[in-house]
Amino acid sequence: MKLRDKKDLINKSTTELRQMLKEARKSLFDIQMDKALGKNKNTRLEFWKRKEISYLLTHLARKEQTNG
Repeated sequence: MKLRDKKDLINKSTTELRQMLKEARKSLFDIQMDKALGKNKNTRLEFWKRKEISYLLTHLARKEQTNG
């Protein structure tokens, strides 16, 4: 996730963040399956996808805290 994308998370609604989180988790599962089957040569993809999920969870929690 690029810095520009991280800054755009501030302007997203909670439903958009939840949808992005759902897609990121599905993508992580696909990456893990490819890794288990030996299809994926880039092992850092899993690391970066987990970081992206953590960013999404953090921003989602902040949004929900401020909205009460």
